[in-house]
Amino acid sequence: MDATSQAVGTTATAGGPVVGGQAGPADPLVPYLSADFPWYGLDEGWTGRRHLLPSGFGGPRAGAHGTVDYGSLGHGEEPARQYEPRDVRKFAVVVTVARRDSRRSADNTGTLEATSASSAAWLAGSGLLAATWPGQLDRALRQDWLDQQSALAWDLADDLAGPGWSTLSLPVNGLPQPFRYRESEYGWVLAGEAPGVLLGAYGRGVSAYGAGFATVPDLTAYTRP
Repeated sequence: MDATSQAVGTTATAGGPVVGGQAGPADPLVPYLSADFPWYGLDEGWTGRRHLLPSGFGGPRAGAHGTVDYGSLGHGEEPARQYEPRDVRKFAVVVTVARRDSRRSADNTGTLEATSASSAAWLAGSGLLAATWPGQLDRALRQDWLDQQSALAWDLADDLAGPGWSTLSLPVNGLPQPFRYRESEYGWVLAGEAPGVLLGAYGRGVSAYGAGFATVPDLTAYTRP
């Protein structure tokens, strides 16, 4: 969605209205609404807070129609913005990944491999790592820890049929769907498929066994305070 409309004194763009030469606040829904695939979140069984996680959109022109490859919808408490000695947040995040036979690289010089359930597993695993890290770890050492754990998450995502994962059946739009699931001291990660997309999810303090997924008909539910 990249619509532009003009009126006297006001120009509405994808980034928000421009009034008198001043850009208004960006609409956080723009990149979501520009996607060419359905978004998934936790189903109506989740009665807690919902929120957008506006990072993680791929493509050389993220935000233009058809270039959004994936994104995340949050449930529960938002990720901490700074170091917390004892992180007790409870949350679940659903990652929706477009099915792509092939994709252009960010610099537009080549192509990337097709997306798969492993893509969803990797995005969910790396999301969990970014949202949680050992409280006793010095901030200066965090990047080394992230690099090490990200490499492990990549290897695990590339071997969904391996012993590092178990099978968990969860409802998607009311119908049971198999997912690959694993737990760690930092939380849980799962990955699988859904109509039209690939699904990943991660969380902590919220049971994955009681989760259910559904298409999101109205994303404004994720913009309310």
